Amino acid sequence: MLIALAVLSTFSLSLLPTAAGAVNNAPNTLKVSPVRSDITISQGGKRAVKVTVTNLTNQEIFINPIENDFIAGDERGTPALILDEDEFAPTHSLKRFMKPLDDFTIPANQSRTIEVIIEVPKDAQAGGYFGAVRFAPSSPEDGGQVNLSASVASLILMTVPGDAVETLELTDFKIQQKGKTGTFFTAPDNIQVATRFRNDGNVQLGPFGKISVTKGDDVVYEADFNDNDPREMVLPDSSRRWEVPLKDLDDFGNYTVSAVFTYGSSNKTIEIKQSFWVVPVGVIIAVIGGIVALIALITATIFALRGYKKRILRNNSHRRRSGYSRR
Repeated sequence: MLIALAVLSTFSLSLLPTAAGAVNNAPNTLKVSPVRSDITISQGGKRAVKVTVTNLTNQEIFINPIENDFIAGDERGTPALILDEDEFAPTHSLKRFMKPLDDFTIPANQSRTIEVIIEVPKDAQAGGYFGAVRFAPSSPEDGGQVNLSASVASLILMTVPGDAVETLELTDFKIQQKGKTGTFFTAPDNIQVATRFRNDGNVQLGPFGKISVTKGDDVVYEADFNDNDPREMVLPDSSRRWEVPLKDLDDFGNYTVSAVFTYGSSNKTIEIKQSFWVVPVGVIIAVIGGIVALIALITATIFALRGYKKRILRNNSHRRRSGYSRR
């Protein structure tokens, strides 16, 4: 299977370079909306997904629509488009259910709304399916050749309701500063929570929740987790990472990070806690200096006591010898 990784975030408006080596230096010619659609279609059902394509140039553009499957490209949410038109994703293929689209034109500085028809067979398995519709421009000046590097894409994530498997595991929950994990930091800046979720089910899941930071009994910071609309998803058989910055921390103290994550149709929850210290360098130096001074004081006291003991013994010995001499 020819799989090319396309650097395409769920909120980008253009398809960036693929691993096949195409470099997109072309100016923006098209815009697509929505960038992502989340839909539900029952077994045996049919639905039209509307996608609006806008021509940003001053001339008419001929558009070639291309339907692709994609899989998880990395753990940052980057889709890996399967660019071969004759290939499908090994699982969760939405392309198999999408009806072919005809070429069309868009006048200069205008938009056109296209309906992507999706038909789900009656025997389709419950779970998640995902694919993309790309719109590649061409013009008479280039002989009608399709400009794939300047194409834009709209992602479609579909759920077929039923007995789907919703399994999400929190595999990492780490406190980091500048990418390094620890429980002891010398400054409160650039501290974050790094999370990693693993989806072993058969439907895409968007975990969400709240992260709280407490110092003693006081809540010093709270942050909503993955509260975007639409939420960022963890695709089946893949993992995804998020980093959440922790703010409003003092220069010194012991902190506890608590998180509650919710996912799935039945609102399953994951709860976790992690503690860490912030101790500035000045305090560390002062503590080390105090320890050194205490050790020096103890050592001096021990030597003084030893000297005092020796003097007592020496004086007692001298008195005994003097008493024997007088006798």
